[in-house]
Amino acid sequence: MRVDRRAVLMLGGSLGLETMTKKPTGPKKRQKPVKEPTGPWKCVYALDSQRRPISGSEDELAKAIRRGADLRIYTQFRHNEHIDTSSANDELIQEVADFRVTYLLDDRWSAGIMTLRQPISLPDGFGPRPSMSFFMYNQDGQQAIARPFLDHGPTTGIPGPSDLDDHSSMPRYHQLDGWDQQTNAPSSNFVYDFDHFRFWTNDTWREVFSHTEEGKVTGGSIDALADAFAQGCDLKVGILGLSADLGDESGKALRHEVFVQVGSCYYYTRRKLFIAASHPVVRVEPAIPICYKSRGWDFGWLMLRSDGFVARWLVDPYTLKFHKSQVFHAIRWFVR
Repeated sequence: MRVDRRAVLMLGGSLGLETMTKKPTGPKKRQKPVKEPTGPWKCVYALDSQRRPISGSEDELAKAIRRGADLRIYTQFRHNEHIDTSSANDELIQEVADFRVTYLLDDRWSAGIMTLRQPISLPDGFGPRPSMSFFMYNQDGQQAIARPFLDHGPTTGIPGPSDLDDHSSMPRYHQLDGWDQQTNAPSSNFVYDFDHFRFWTNDTWREVFSHTEEGKVTGGSIDALADAFAQGCDLKVGILGLSADLGDESGKALRHEVFVQVGSCYYYTRRKLFIAASHPVVRVEPAIPICYKSRGWDFGWLMLRSDGFVARWLVDPYTLKFHKSQVFHAIRWFVR
């Protein structure tokens, strides 16, 4: 079955495996320098259409993510190459996507996930079915999509590998694998050869407090966190090992830290206990590059405390059923 990118973006691709996953080699094309803005956003890393570095560095990106920096990624593409391959419209489209959850894997590899996006049908509106578009980008330009549908539509598939769609009309789209087609939560990993990848970070967060999973203070102070919170500052957390239970059951999952902003916060002044409710978070089995696969991801919300306690309210993407659980994590707290 031939499928254009509009269908992939709205409904999720099906799955399979390509043999060529290495970055191509060859001479680099000269690129125009990226114009730096006057605000807090800085392009710390950029790739060309073949995912070769043209400015900045992976290390600079990782250092920014480690400091809690926000991440946005700029790409550009042609309408009839990426959105609707049957169209005669070759208009250039610029996109900047907001990655509200970021991952730092093995203290060196960066990735981001869009957590608030409903599928868009450019240029007219939304897709045919309500769902979340959990697009994920690795630092090397490898991409992925997980799409839990929200309308309780009928399903005919079971979790597991699926066949590839025919993307012959989209030479820039390279599907690497895929999972769970015809379930409520299809996903796939792929590369689309955008003209550019530019990793923009807002590195204005300040770490003020950190502790172990047992609540032992390792840096800063709870008073600094409480003072900033009481003054209306934005807050963010870096959670060590948040997705470890999605990986190796022996507890030897790849070291990783997950960053997400928090919203409503509470401070018990006598006990000096700080509590925060997270924005939506997507958990993915840690790996380099980080990928979606069958039963290797979920999403939900967290309640985090300054003693290491974390209450989880997670959604099974295949059934949309919520499950409560309690764990303990080392956490770093950032303010802005």
